[in-house]
Amino acid sequence: MMNSFEEFQKLSKDNMDMAMESFGSVSKGVQAIAAEVADYQKKSFEDGSAAVEKLVASKSIDKAFEAQADYVKTAYEGFVGEMTKLGEMVTEVSKDAYKPYEGVMGKFGK
Repeated sequence: MMNSFEEFQKLSKDNMDMAMESFGSVSKGVQAIAAEVADYQKKSFEDGSAAVEKLVASKSIDKAFEAQADYVKTAYEGFVGEMTKLGEMVTEVSKDAYKPYEGVMGKFGK
């Protein structure tokens, strides 16, 4: 009976260690994602402000449309690039969070 209790304690400790390691990975990943989003928002705001200044400074309607079209194109490309990067970051966070459980899941698969 004592042997079973000790095994149960060890299993509980191992599970807690895996959960804490996984939580640590998720925490670091979420912080990195939050920092990336903040950087993107700052850059996006700066680009938008520069576009408005360029639009206001336009001497003709053609130049204004050209400035607006350039801004929309670069904003869209930047957004798609950022979403791709964030998707990759989320995938990495998921992989890192799963790593502590790989050994356990491998045992069940056999």
